[in-house]
Amino acid sequence: MRYRTAGATEGEMEFFKALNDDHRAFIAKQPVFFVATAADGARVNLSPKGMDSFRVLNDTTVGYLDVGGSGNETNAHLAADGRITVMFCAFDRPALIFRIYGRGTAVLPQDDRWAGLSAHFTLLPGTRQIFEIAIDEIQTSCGWGVPFMTLERERDTLSKFHAQQSEAAQLERYATRTRSIDGLPIRTPDRVVA
Repeated sequence: MRYRTAGATEGEMEFFKALNDDHRAFIAKQPVFFVATAADGARVNLSPKGMDSFRVLNDTTVGYLDVGGSGNETNAHLAADGRITVMFCAFDRPALIFRIYGRGTAVLPQDDRWAGLSAHFTLLPGTRQIFEIAIDEIQTSCGWGVPFMTLERERDTLSKFHAQQSEAAQLERYATRTRSIDGLPIRTPDRVVA
């Protein structure tokens, strides 16, 4: 299903209820995406993601592999509120901004659904969870204000960092981060998977 906002012309906002083949092709080309979440009384979190970590699971479900980093706000926000927005934008031609609005869930290695969901991903050193997102709506817009840029290469710093850590050190690191920066609880993995 596809519809335009009132008065919209080609190149302006359009909304969809499910992913189509053009959407899948666009997502597959993008080396970076951005994730935004929030919870009542907490600051809005906005994070860039890369590392070939995003997957289309079906026409109304997507997910991304999350590797341990400096925080875990998305986990806390989804547990408290559930809302998530994922944004891709084209840095080449044709210009496009592509947003997925949905409800997200953190799936951790100890969860029953882990084995089936993780099979869609290449697990990376430091993998701590997968965020599965049920799509509410998809929005496309022009992206005419986004600059042209080219990808030089992926950073491997985070993977190298985790690869050098022992399993015990990684689990200890997770265990010390059980609250978001606003004090919301975070569920942590009970084992290292990559």
